[in-house]
Amino acid sequence: MSDALHIAKTGLNAQQTRMSVISNNLANVNTVGFKRDRASFESLLYQTAREVGSQTSQNTQSPTGLAIGTGVRVAASEKLYSQGNIISTDNSLDMTVEGSGFFQILIPTGQIAYTRSGNFTKDSQGRVVNSNGYPLEPAITIPPEATSITVSSDGIVSVALAGQTKLQQVGTVEIATFPNNAGLKQLGGTLALETQSSGAPNVGAPGSPPRGTILQGALEASNVNVVEELVSMIETQRAYEMNSKAISSVDGMLKYLTQNV
Repeated sequence: MSDALHIAKTGLNAQQTRMSVISNNLANVNTVGFKRDRASFESLLYQTAREVGSQTSQNTQSPTGLAIGTGVRVAASEKLYSQGNIISTDNSLDMTVEGSGFFQILIPTGQIAYTRSGNFTKDSQGRVVNSNGYPLEPAITIPPEATSITVSSDGIVSVALAGQTKLQQVGTVEIATFPNNAGLKQLGGTLALETQSSGAPNVGAPGSPPRGTILQGALEASNVNVVEELVSMIETQRAYEMNSKAISSVDGMLKYLTQNV
């Protein structure tokens, strides 16, 4: 009986964790560049009471064994890096990556972080920075006398200066790809760090395989599908209720045993 209570409890914990993952996805449905998470489950160790193939007589063997599971747990939460919808903004410093790749951001620790969020702006020095003021890497500075900004699909940033007809190149946007995007360490703020699991970044110009291209004046929306998340929420709620019902049933059985035996 105590084993059944423990197993049902692990089910409650796992479904509660899954609900937290779903809730975070829904909370970030309007977050630019956000990639949804998916909880992955795995069973716990089995208690083997009889081995498969054990002798049942001198000439026969058991075709099946007897193994009792001890429950479930959430093994991982995996980021799903499918492309989100493209939203046109007409802001010259808004950019999105069509295809694979991440923008590079220099964070205060001196490390390079990676993001799909391309809602950039200028700081007081004219540097292109994200919404937290962290500069794009490699650094790009827009002259104060610039009248317009153009970003090509291969990442070349050019500006038009007052009194000049020819565009002046001021920098290049480079993007990075990884062998395993799911292995990136999430920092929050749609930023992530390289890890051993992600592999080393492959940095280069947009449009050069396997990197995607840059689209100016647009942002990538979250890839969260609200309907799909709501269906998952209902599934999680039902699974939680069933595990709770199992605990109630075991409790009733123990109560009956105590009162009548």
